[in-house]
Amino acid sequence: MKKSLFFLVLISLSAGLFAQEREVSAIKNVLQRQEQAWNVGDIPRFMEGYWKSDSLLFVSKAGPIYGWQGAFDRYKKTYPDRNAMGTLAFNLLRFDRLSPTSYFVLGKWHLKRLNDDLGGTFTLLFKKIGGKWLIVADHTS
Repeated sequence: MKKSLFFLVLISLSAGLFAQEREVSAIKNVLQRQEQAWNVGDIPRFMEGYWKSDSLLFVSKAGPIYGWQGAFDRYKKTYPDRNAMGTLAFNLLRFDRLSPTSYFVLGKWHLKRLNDDLGGTFTLLFKKIGGKWLIVADHTS
């Protein structure tokens, strides 16, 4: 009886860890697609990683912006052309599962451009919406 209980607990823990690995992998995939889209100058495709909602929250040094369209407009204004966009690289530091449908992600970003480099830190809140992992809040500095 004790052996059966032990194996049930072990199987349950293994299944949970496997599910979390799949979730983190799916979130990493979203961020890799964003990196790739950015690096070919495709802001609309980059924005596919964000929740297309008026409730999206984007926070930068300029302050909070609410809504997907507001975040999209900010990116277009701040990075008007391929030279301004540079080459983006993410360094993903931490993934914290908050619930079966939400993750907190911490990372660093770096833009290599012709005349300068930029970089900083970001925190993202991902939620699983309609079967897809999407960024619902982004604080980038």
